[in-house]
Amino acid sequence: MKTRNLVLTGIMAALLAICAWISIPTAVPFTLQTMGVFLAVGLLGGKLGSLAVGVYLLLGAVGLPVFSHFTGGVGALIGTTGGYLLGFLLIALVMWAAEALLGKGPMVYLCSAVVGLAVCYLFGSVWYLYLYSAGGASADMLTVLGWCVFPFIVPDLIKLALAFALSRRLVPALSRQRT
Repeated sequence: MKTRNLVLTGIMAALLAICAWISIPTAVPFTLQTMGVFLAVGLLGGKLGSLAVGVYLLLGAVGLPVFSHFTGGVGALIGTTGGYLLGFLLIALVMWAAEALLGKGPMVYLCSAVVGLAVCYLFGSVWYLYLYSAGGASADMLTVLGWCVFPFIVPDLIKLALAFALSRRLVPALSRQRT
């Protein structure tokens, strides 16, 4: 891998950490992480964007405080909201797969981001419900969706639109730097 790609991947992983620190506490905190994921794939492409998300998750897994509320460690990944953190990688992988199959057009980006977000919501919600119920509490999927998904749909779509707009403006600048 070229040095430039390593640096850009590292910068995007750091940006994801910064996006996590900007949060509003709720059952699942409101953060800018989804915007960071969309931006990583939009700027770096599916492969490097997915790698940046993976690096971010690995940094958190080894204990660096890169997740919301300045937390880190494996406990954050295997806790009730860990499914949403791992779901960020699923978003990037869905977007990478769509990019590989359908190209890099704007509609591919937007549609694959929405599908990836739905996959993240589903994976994270099933994870949350399982762990919440295993802890002795009682909830159903609709309740979990009410806590962890429904309040996030509009903000996440706004973050997607912002990441899309930023990507469209910044990709040409990154491309000029390659020459």
